[in-house]
Amino acid sequence: MSIYRPFYRSAWLVAAAAVTAAVLVTSPLRAQVAQGGQHAALSEGAKSQPPSDKSGPSTPAVAAANPAGAAQGEAAQKGIAGKAIDKVKEVAKSAGDIFHRVPCLPPKGAAKTMGSLPHVATKLAAGQPVTIIAFGSSSTQGYGSTAPEFTYPNRLAAQLHRQYPGADIRVVNRGRGGEDAPEMMRRLQTEVIDAHPDLVIWQVGTNAVLRDLDPSETGKMVEDGVARIQAAGADVVLVDPQYSPRVNERAASASKIIRLLNRIAELRHVSIFPRFEVMREWHEKQSIPIDSFVIADGLHMNDWGYACFAQLLGDDIIKSVGQIKLGVNVPADVRTYRPM
Repeated sequence: MSIYRPFYRSAWLVAAAAVTAAVLVTSPLRAQVAQGGQHAALSEGAKSQPPSDKSGPSTPAVAAANPAGAAQGEAAQKGIAGKAIDKVKEVAKSAGDIFHRVPCLPPKGAAKTMGSLPHVATKLAAGQPVTIIAFGSSSTQGYGSTAPEFTYPNRLAAQLHRQYPGADIRVVNRGRGGEDAPEMMRRLQTEVIDAHPDLVIWQVGTNAVLRDLDPSETGKMVEDGVARIQAAGADVVLVDPQYSPRVNERAASASKIIRLLNRIAELRHVSIFPRFEVMREWHEKQSIPIDSFVIADGLHMNDWGYACFAQLLGDDIIKSVGQIKLGVNVPADVRTYRPM
C-alpha cells in the first residue's frame, strides 16, 4: 500500500529524485493518504493516466576518470536540478493559488453542515488517531487530476492536517475506476471494514447511471453496505453522482439514484454529501463554466473540482468536530444541503 503525502512535502521528494541528491524530510506528517491496489479499468472506455517517469539521469562511467567530463556532467546535473526545482515551484504555486483564480464557495441558501459524525469527531476532539477511508470509483481514485496530490482524498488529508497539526490522521484511498455497488460490495469487507475506519466516505451511483443498473438493486446493496459499516463502528457519508454532461445525459436515471441515496441516508441515519447539487450550483448560480471543473471527457472532475469538493467536505468534518467539542449533538440525518 503506497502512501501519498500532502503536496508541499511530496513535491520536494520528486525534486530530490530528479537531482539524484538525498534530501531528507525529517518533520513528521500526521495526515497521510494511502492508496491501495492497482489502477483498474475506468468506466466508459476511459484509460488510466500513464505513470510518470521518475528515473533520474545516469552519469557515464568514464566521467570519474575524466575531470573535464565530470565537470560537464556535474553542470548538466545542476541544470536538470534547477529545472526540476523550478517545475516543483511552478506546480506548488499553481496548487497554492487554485482558489484565487476561481474561489471555492459554499452552497448559497443552505446551512453548511451535513449532520454530525460522532465517531470521527469525538476521536479528533480527544486527540486520538483517526482513519478515514475514501471508498468509491474513478472520481475517488482521482481520474482527471494532474498528480496524486490533487485527488480529493489527498486534498482532504492536507486540509485536516492543517486544521489539526498534532493529530494522527490517515485518509486511505480505496477508489477503483469503473466500479459501482456490485463490485464495491465484493471488496467492502477486506478493503474497508477490516481496516477499522472511523469514517467511510462512500462515493457511489455514477456508474450505476452510466451502466443502466437497476436502481432498486443498487439501493439494496448500498443500504446493506451502510449497515455493515455502521455495525463495525464507523460513521458514513454517502456521496452522490457528479453534475457533468455525461451524467446529465441520463437525467432521469441520475434523479432516481440521487433520491435513492437520500432515502438510504435518512433510513440509516447517516450523512450525505450532495455532490450533484453542489456542482450544479457552481455552474447555475455561481456562473462557473462546466469545463472549469470537469475535464474534456465530460464526466470526471479536474484539479479545481476535486479541490473544492474536498474543501467543502473537509469544512463539514471540521464543523462536526467543533460541535462535539461544544457539546452540540446534531443528528446525523439532519442533512441541510438541499437534495435534488
